[in-house]
Amino acid sequence: MSKHTQHLEKIKDAIKIAPLSEDQKSDSMKRVEEWALEDKAFGTLKNELVEISEYFETLFAEMGLSK
Repeated sequence: MSKHTQHLEKIKDAIKIAPLSEDQKSDSMKRVEEWALEDKAFGTLKNELVEISEYFETLFAEMGLSK
């Protein structure tokens, strides 16, 4: 399993239990799945998720993926 795949799985697991609205969770999952299919730069995915909720800034920091 690649490092990006591991990160995506952790992000998806975190989204499921995140203090987000159902719409935010749905939109976040959609973006993660699109990213995986289109193989976008990981930084692009991070930026898109942070636009949905500041929650993701904390999540990425906990995962060691912050700037």
